[in-house]
Amino acid sequence: MTAFTTLWLAACEPWTSSEAGGDTQATGGRGDRLNAAVKGLMRAGNGLAVFLYRRSNGRIGGTARGRTPVLLLTVPGRKTGTLHTTPVSYFEDEGGYVVTGTAGGTKQDPQWFRNLRAASRAHVELGPRHLDVEVHVSSGAERDRLWREVVLARAPSFAAYEEKSGRVIPVAVLTPV
Repeated sequence: MTAFTTLWLAACEPWTSSEAGGDTQATGGRGDRLNAAVKGLMRAGNGLAVFLYRRSNGRIGGTARGRTPVLLLTVPGRKTGTLHTTPVSYFEDEGGYVVTGTAGGTKQDPQWFRNLRAASRAHVELGPRHLDVEVHVSSGAERDRLWREVVLARAPSFAAYEEKSGRVIPVAVLTPV
């Protein structure tokens, strides 16, 4: 997750949570309108981040908070098949790229990770390099090892995402084909 996305999620959290207007009967539908507006702004912000990353070959947006490297992940939507590209923090491990669905510590997995679960292949951009990758969502002991030995060993701040979210953060390995 880029620094921009992390900051944006933190700023928008009060407007996207159920406590802040998700009850449409009590708010006359205002919560739905706020959620739609925030989603539209987030989509525009994501589009700008992708544009800047591509335009600069990763010099802009190529690292996130804590100097974690960022790749662009393109994966088809699980319902529509439409390709979606999003900036994602990654960790190199044994020839592959480990990505995590932290969503900045929100209570739900990010949409891009939900799409990744349904995909067997994806495409990544690492600066100027473009690679097709095979997707493997890890689970059980494998997931725990990757989380502990790869993610937390290199970015201890990611532990706060799991604590804040109250969920097990999903981990996937993207292996170049």
